[in-house]
Amino acid sequence: DALRGVENAEIVVVSDGALGPASDATGPVRLGDAKLSYIPVGKASRNVAITAFSVRRYPLDKSRYEVMLEVTNTGADVEEIEMKLLGDGQLVDLTKLRLQPGERLPRFYPNLSGASRTLEARIQPIETSKDELPADNRAYALLPERRRAKILVVSAGNTYLEAALLLDEYLDVTLMSPRDYLSKAGEVKGEVIIFDGVTPATPPRAHAIYLDPRGPGSPVKVDAELKGPAFDRIERKHPIVRWTALDDVNIARGHKLVPEANDKVVGASDAGPILVTGARGGFKFVALGFDIRESDLPLRVAWPLVLLNSINFFLDEDANYISSFRTGEVFRVPLVTESGRAELQLPDSRKELVPVFEGRAVYSGAQAGFYELTAPDAKVGATGAEAGKASFAANLLDRDESTLVPTADLVVDGQKASAVEGFTVGVRREVWIYLLIAAVILTSIEWATYHRRLTV
Repeated sequence: DALRGVENAEIVVVSDGALGPASDATGPVRLGDAKLSYIPVGKASRNVAITAFSVRRYPLDKSRYEVMLEVTNTGADVEEIEMKLLGDGQLVDLTKLRLQPGERLPRFYPNLSGASRTLEARIQPIETSKDELPADNRAYALLPERRRAKILVVSAGNTYLEAALLLDEYLDVTLMSPRDYLSKAGEVKGEVIIFDGVTPATPPRAHAIYLDPRGPGSPVKVDAELKGPAFDRIERKHPIVRWTALDDVNIARGHKLVPEANDKVVGASDAGPILVTGARGGFKFVALGFDIRESDLPLRVAWPLVLLNSINFFLDEDANYISSFRTGEVFRVPLVTESGRAELQLPDSRKELVPVFEGRAVYSGAQAGFYELTAPDAKVGATGAEAGKASFAANLLDRDESTLVPTADLVVDGQKASAVEGFTVGVRREVWIYLLIAAVILTSIEWATYHRRLTV
């Protein structure tokens, strides 16, 4: 906007070359009669940067994780680097890489273990290579916390179901008979409730898995009985059936499920749906239209996978997890506190007070590294965001910021900027300094002649 309407003037642009298109929301810049001059700043251009870094745990084995990392050579020379991956401060991997000019090299590290919380990537030039910007040579990430999910199983007894739940050590499973559930319905708590052959009249205030649901309390209408149904159609991209093979499962009998408009049919026989998911009252559900004991599904690897996939689908721990924020942006970190503020420890160990608005601490961060948030009402011994504590990481991860090559030419409004003319380098001379010195000399002469009675 400052350039619009300028006439008969000279505009001098001083830049390191990281210039975007000369336009904004209201349209391109119009120079008119203004003269445009451009002074490029900087000469060094050799730099290798970490431009992507993220991590996630495996849903079915939270002790293991995978890392995605990208390094970019933003310069015009071939560079050789040494890259280290550290978990909780310990070396996990050491690699030497050779990058061509402008090359973006992704690296994928599957099936890692050992680190419980922090991950760090470091690169440094080797041999004759150079790196002019060390700020983008390190990247940080935090692994999601491994917590135990509370699972309630309402069943008269099902060995296949109980055995499948034992495969995940991070499930805190409680078994309850249908009669006990009815008598203690108001006291029952769980993140996920599994109803095995029973269906409560009132839907629970939790995510739920229904195995062979019946009656008016079912989240989906249960229709006619099906003889020998099969999984003839499967929504293979749905997370519930990920890594499973259900095509040849043999089922003695089941029931057709009638989903509502917004529900998702994950599996169906030619006669109708038998595996449906959706949401009721803000909570997700999965309904399986047959008793697993009347099929050979429990004898297959697919059975525990479907069950554990459903639990992970409900809890959705990793889908929305941010392993690191980007510096230069506003961080909004979930934090439970009633005080409206929290103490933030920065990567350089300095501490600042930050506001907490609508359950999120807000801070504009400029430093890369690990941050620690603590609320004044933090609970001793508690864990996670509910304890009034939170940790997060921040990184540069910006290819444009890491590109040091100065732009040779600048074009605005179709006009190529010319070199700056009419300016000379010199020392600014202030006249008042000399006048002050002359005044001091004259005053000294007058003082000396007066006391010697020369001017009396």
